[in-house]
Amino acid sequence: METGRPSRTAWRAAHARARHQADPRRVFTDPLASKILRLGPGALPPLPDDPVARYNIRFVAARSRFAEDALAAAVTAGTRQLVVLGAGLDTFACRHPHAGLRVFEVDHPDTQEWKRRQLAAAGIAVPPSLVFAPLDFERGTLDGALAAAGLDRTRAAFFSWLGVTPYLRRDAVLATLRAVAAHSAPVQLVFDYYREPSAALAPELRAAYEAATRQVAELGEPWLSHFTPDGLAGELRAMGLTDIEDLAGPDLLARYLGEPAPAADAFSGQVLRAGRTAGRRPGRPSRSAPSSPRG
Repeated sequence: METGRPSRTAWRAAHARARHQADPRRVFTDPLASKILRLGPGALPPLPDDPVARYNIRFVAARSRFAEDALAAAVTAGTRQLVVLGAGLDTFACRHPHAGLRVFEVDHPDTQEWKRRQLAAAGIAVPPSLVFAPLDFERGTLDGALAAAGLDRTRAAFFSWLGVTPYLRRDAVLATLRAVAAHSAPVQLVFDYYREPSAALAPELRAAYEAATRQVAELGEPWLSHFTPDGLAGELRAMGLTDIEDLAGPDLLARYLGEPAPAADAFSGQVLRAGRTAGRRPGRPSRSAPSSPRG
């Protein structure tokens, strides 16, 4: 993102969540999605007829559903700390039902100031349980921002990191994952990533991928990293995050829709949950991410 301006990717993700609320096959409910965008009745365009575009909107919604379902299970098991990396205009902190849950939102100061203005204009109250943890990586670190915000590293925590990793370089993604894995108590993380496009990708999907790549680059927020599921799983296990569930986008939607979804986005769209039920292994160093978890 450009200094002084909110992230355009955060706006697009919020817009997709809002549009999804009109989907007759809705998989994720967010009554504040349109409000935080300050969109009145009829302001959102109708759902697209194009199957790829409709799939992409559903994927954005489904990854939020997956993260919130996983968090609910963690809360049932005793977790009372949630860290949202690159929170953007996410509304979970203002609508969740979990008593005693403290939510830490980490994002660039400019994006957080934009979000505060959007919340105030929409009449959405900021709950006492929400803690903004502004972070400009030119001046600070993830560990420093979370320490200043009051995250207790000795208690279990859940990290959510959606719609961000494609816009960071590979080394920055891995460094952020290491910072999360260094949590000294039980920890879980849900994030999404783009996998390496297959050499056998069908021509129409290859064309869609190349067009999407050009579009985000022209917006000034290009895709910078891709991973393979096996390679990423190996990296996570080396960090001590051995409880891994990794779903391709069509499989994720099939879980909620009850039927196979078209592989319209077959070149990307994985959602992964990783965790560790015991504390951090002695002697594992904590390494802060060198690049911003924006989104």
